[in-house]
Amino acid sequence: MHTILCYGDSNTFGTNPNGGRWDFAERWTGVLSALLGPSVHLIEEGLGGRTTVFSDPLEDMRCGKEYLPLVLHSHRPLDLVILSLGTNDCKSFFHANERIIAKALMQLGQLVRMYPYGQGYPIPRVLVMAPIYIGEAIENTQYVEFDGSSVSLSRKLGPAIKELAEQEGFLFFDASTVASASQTDQLHMDKDGHRALGEALAPVIRSLFGLQPETRVVEVAQEPAKPVHRTLRFPFLKR
Repeated sequence: MHTILCYGDSNTFGTNPNGGRWDFAERWTGVLSALLGPSVHLIEEGLGGRTTVFSDPLEDMRCGKEYLPLVLHSHRPLDLVILSLGTNDCKSFFHANERIIAKALMQLGQLVRMYPYGQGYPIPRVLVMAPIYIGEAIENTQYVEFDGSSVSLSRKLGPAIKELAEQEGFLFFDASTVASASQTDQLHMDKDGHRALGEALAPVIRSLFGLQPETRVVEVAQEPAKPVHRTLRFPFLKR
């Protein structure tokens, strides 16, 4: 059994652009879990508004660096930690650039690598995931913390995060290559985006753990047998 911790923000939580939360089977974590099969235990740890290292003046307890050690401790043993953060670091009042955000994400990766798990516990691998792009019309939504600069900044994160991830020896995946923000709210993925992301990550994880693709036996519904009508002849009842 392999255990994966998915540590992220609202798109890991599965926020539905139309309100509420996508069902587990519709979220990228659920899609990934189904594709990897029963030999992998996947743990969701998504929180709307979560940042890498920043404290948000408008939302309490959103600093990812502060909460991550507790999660690592409570979910031991772990084989892989997927860090999917960076979107909320693009909020205009943080005044961060892509290099700062990438460096902050690497700090979380280093925390995962250096955390004192205790004797007998493995040190998990780290996969850092660059987030999807923020939609062009974000300023027309309820998310007032984002503006035009946030949009352009989100498009610079992938290359910056990839460069540092390679230097640190972390696995890397760019979610923006397979998914995008919904036109509804310019920030969160629709069901197609979640499905595409889960499906794209599956072969990466299989390769890491040496897993075979999950095969499922599809049961084809059989038509019910038609009743056979037989004419029973009882000669002794003939008139």
